[in-house]
Amino acid sequence: MANQNIIPFFVIIPLFSAFFISLIGRFVKRIFVDIISAISCFILLVASFYSLVLLRDSGSAALVYKIGGWVPPFGICLVLDGLASFMLVTVNIVAFFVSVYSINYMERYTDKAKFYTLFFLMLTGMNGIIVTGDLFNLFVFLEIASIASYALVAFGTEAEELEASFKYAIMGSVASSFIFIGIAFLYGFTSTLNMADMSQILSIKPSIWVLPFVSALFLMGFGLKAALVPFHAWLPDAHPSAPASISAMLSGVLIKTLGVYAMVRIFFNVFGVTDAFLSTLMFLGALSMLVAVILALSQWDLKRLLAYHSISQIGYVVLGIGLGTPLGILGGLFHLFNHSIFKSLLFLNSGAIDYSAQTRDLKEMSGLEKKMPVTAGTNLIASLSIAGIPPLNGFFSKLIIIFACLEKGHLGYALAAVIGSILTLASFMKVQKFAFMGDLKEKYKNIKEVPWAMKFAMIGLAVICVLGGFLLLPSLRFFLVNAVNVLLEGRDYARIVLETAVK
Repeated sequence: MANQNIIPFFVIIPLFSAFFISLIGRFVKRIFVDIISAISCFILLVASFYSLVLLRDSGSAALVYKIGGWVPPFGICLVLDGLASFMLVTVNIVAFFVSVYSINYMERYTDKAKFYTLFFLMLTGMNGIIVTGDLFNLFVFLEIASIASYALVAFGTEAEELEASFKYAIMGSVASSFIFIGIAFLYGFTSTLNMADMSQILSIKPSIWVLPFVSALFLMGFGLKAALVPFHAWLPDAHPSAPASISAMLSGVLIKTLGVYAMVRIFFNVFGVTDAFLSTLMFLGALSMLVAVILALSQWDLKRLLAYHSISQIGYVVLGIGLGTPLGILGGLFHLFNHSIFKSLLFLNSGAIDYSAQTRDLKEMSGLEKKMPVTAGTNLIASLSIAGIPPLNGFFSKLIIIFACLEKGHLGYALAAVIGSILTLASFMKVQKFAFMGDLKEKYKNIKEVPWAMKFAMIGLAVICVLGGFLLLPSLRFFLVNAVNVLLEGRDYARIVLETAVK
């Protein structure tokens, strides 16, 4: 099998799983659906790691799969490069642990088969966005993931969930409209939808108003998808309302794939970045960092508090990438990976508390570590990691971003990152104090630790939080460095893809 033939399976496997589970779900026992889901996610995870090794050993900067054998730009292509393989690993690690966690957690909901169908459709959309080399197909996959996520937010069908899902759908549709209009203008100007071909045309064809106008549309559209301040209004309602499994996917990987990844892929590799764009990214990143963490400090609903921290931590990612330097992009992408891990873990911890104690209100909790030691321990690790405490993974990525700010002379942004981390630590110490420390309340005397599958997922993510810093070792650094190089190459992406496609 040719190396590039693995690429379409990142879309085929979750899409097949979604339709297969929807067909057999009503006729088989729930555990059989759980097993199919976990196996599918495990296969995707193994394939993601294999894609890393494949790309490293191929000696090529990218692998291109030509659908129907048609060479781009005449045919649709799928592209696997360092940034795509980095994102595939990130998304599918979280998806695997969430699928295992859901074996027990989703028992309280009515129809697991429908949940897994929507879950795999969302995963199809995310993987499709990552590997597509075509701008219109990026939009199609973005809509598949978005529509599935709207339904998943409302999965419990309570009034709060339905209201949050409606608000999320409206804001998401506005974002999609901006993106679609931008794509339409680009197609009218370049007469192509292939991203590599479009990049080449834009580099030689002057555009006085098209590119600035489309850039503004994309910044608003993808900014809404990423929930950057001031485009963040939908997220604090949507994430707390969803089941914990979905909150972990939404905050862990969805907003990064639909928002951050899609935005930087287009701006760095198709448009070519400008100083104005990078300055805008840095400003929005710093604004998100500080505004969201201040809003989080006053929250007593655990999942709402975590939702605001998702906005804040995305700020670090965008600030790092917005610096535009090798060190800044390294810090931004490393924090994207780290945040996917520790934020998914925090949402799974919140689900475990809700599963056993039947509450999300921190004022109602106390002394839960006596009955839920695994949840308390993994939550402490994730809390220290998100606050940037050494030697956990969050410390290294935040430190790199701060050093990158100082390297470029942005002392104010470096100071904002430090203040954000201090406030984050204060916020999560509040969580640890009110949820797990103190005397156990009488009403919680009989609660138990969560079942094995939920514990396995939480411990697995906690281990990655502890060991994540080792990704900076020379032997493992290619995971991050290859992704950084894709963004640093900028419009050279076009030459690499088109040359690889004709081989």
